[in-house]
Amino acid sequence: MQRSFLLSQGTEITLVTGWVELILVKEQNGVQFTSSALVSPSGQTHPSGEERETWGKKIDFLLSVIGFAVDLANVWRFPYLCYKNGGGAFLVPYLFFMVIAGMPLFYMELALGQYNREGAAGVWKICPIFKGVGFTVILISLYVGFYYNVIIAWALFYLFSCFSGELPWIHCNNTWNSPNCSDLNSTLLNDTYKTTPALEYFERGMLHLHESSGIDDLGLPRWQLTSCLAVVIVVLYFSLWKGVKTSGKVVWITATMPYVVLTVLLLRGVTLPGAIDGIKAYLSVDFLRLCDAQVWIEAATQICFSLGVGFGVLIAFSSYNKFSNNCYRDAIITSSINSLTSFFSGFVIFSFLGYMSHKHNVALDKVATDGPGLVFIIYPEAIATLPGSSVWAVIFFIMLLTLGIDSAMGGMESVITGLIDEFKFLHKHRELFTLFIVVSTFLISLICVTNGGIYVFTLLDHFAAGTSILFGVLIEAVGIAWFYGVDRFSDDIQEMIGQRPGLYWRLCWKFVSPCFLLFMVVVSFATFNPPKYGSYYFPTWATMLGWCLSISSMIMVPLYAIYKFCSLPGSFCDKLAYAITPETEHHLVERGEVRQFTVSIMGAFMCTAEQGRLHKFNG
Repeated sequence: MQRSFLLSQGTEITLVTGWVELILVKEQNGVQFTSSALVSPSGQTHPSGEERETWGKKIDFLLSVIGFAVDLANVWRFPYLCYKNGGGAFLVPYLFFMVIAGMPLFYMELALGQYNREGAAGVWKICPIFKGVGFTVILISLYVGFYYNVIIAWALFYLFSCFSGELPWIHCNNTWNSPNCSDLNSTLLNDTYKTTPALEYFERGMLHLHESSGIDDLGLPRWQLTSCLAVVIVVLYFSLWKGVKTSGKVVWITATMPYVVLTVLLLRGVTLPGAIDGIKAYLSVDFLRLCDAQVWIEAATQICFSLGVGFGVLIAFSSYNKFSNNCYRDAIITSSINSLTSFFSGFVIFSFLGYMSHKHNVALDKVATDGPGLVFIIYPEAIATLPGSSVWAVIFFIMLLTLGIDSAMGGMESVITGLIDEFKFLHKHRELFTLFIVVSTFLISLICVTNGGIYVFTLLDHFAAGTSILFGVLIEAVGIAWFYGVDRFSDDIQEMIGQRPGLYWRLCWKFVSPCFLLFMVVVSFATFNPPKYGSYYFPTWATMLGWCLSISSMIMVPLYAIYKFCSLPGSFCDKLAYAITPETEHHLVERGEVRQFTVSIMGAFMCTAEQGRLHKFNG
């Protein structure tokens, strides 16, 4: 690979045999080489010469990213949104936002982590004043872990229930059932005063929600769910304690199993009466729905959350890649697989929903729902009516477990990698620190397995990663595109993969994605609805507590910026120069070469120095 450097005096230096990073400082009497680092063309080492653990195999990384991005929401959220918002027509706004925002942001995070080889906070050595956004995404991942692990515990509870002989959500003759319980399938779904055995098993048999009057009456943790949660935490610990060497092997099972199970369930589902009608409803095209702004908003929201951008997980995972890994190809492959999985799962879900609609003799919209109600109430009820229902239930809940475990692993890894890279002394104690994180998560999660735990769960789900995650990704995109610089970021990518991102990607990073994210932040505030669970509306103090949780992560951005600015030496201009200059170039600021910004015709920032200029281009 040939690299050329053109100095301000007109001297050109060309290097062919390898990659060399040069830091040039112009003095009055000429140009002086102050430092250099040789990089092996094999791509094993970062230009800084820093050694770092890497994935055992490339497939370990791909499966980890796919396993994290493909989670429970792909099964319980996307198919319902597609059905509700015009069927196949919903794919138009979904794919549009996928191309202009989803993939560019996905690519950006993979490249950012791979080049800087640090976690979500450490990568901001490229622009120190933005490091607060790294702590924002670490906190968000931690908050999500408080309740996401509980979903996995629910799935494990249901899995154990499948071995009790007869599935416990078939009849109303159990100790937890209420007088309102009825398995009269023909009239049940049209009677608001009746409940299904499946609903009562979820709310009364497992959650014991009837023993709580609200979020201010939680009660003690249920020992059954606590035990399931403990099992989940133990699995997470032994999957993460040795780093990517262990987690990279676990995902061979957790990332591939859902596809096997989805395929098996689809083959069974399409043979059921009414299944084809359900699939037709899923794919029916109603282009008039595209005139509704809410359809576009929901498509944009789904893109933001389905790819897993903004949790710091993609940055953490890619930081363990080899330096020359083709992160561009990885971004295209993994983001495409994520979207295709969402679409494919819709066939599985709606084949069974069509069957339920046919069985109950009601319209499909009476049984179609999203969220936990789909996978813990509607789907189990459908499975319970099949021959060999216990076997199908075991298969289904194993799928839920594997979908949840690798996503939970990703969130935990974001927290662990982000903090041990920021606080270097933790590197030697990864096993103990991982134990501390998972045990802390377990203790806080106990509040979600109490009698009224579903209320805490709903509150966390509503506030932990809503507006705050959109805000975090927005600041991240602005920091890279407008402060570090798209051109410089593109140079970093070319240094890794030998290919500079095209104009399309640079324009998306610079303009389209930040505008999209700003729009989404505004929309999330404008369309905010207070949380509720069923007919229960949360008291004002609970909503305020939720906002405090959300703000606690977002506030890290301004707090750290203020702290960093005040801790830097020099005048106001010197502080600003240090704050927006990569840490590896702070010696240039010390010499008086303060970074300045000028805007080119395309709106791209160009960094210049007050004394002399270094233009870098590729030959």
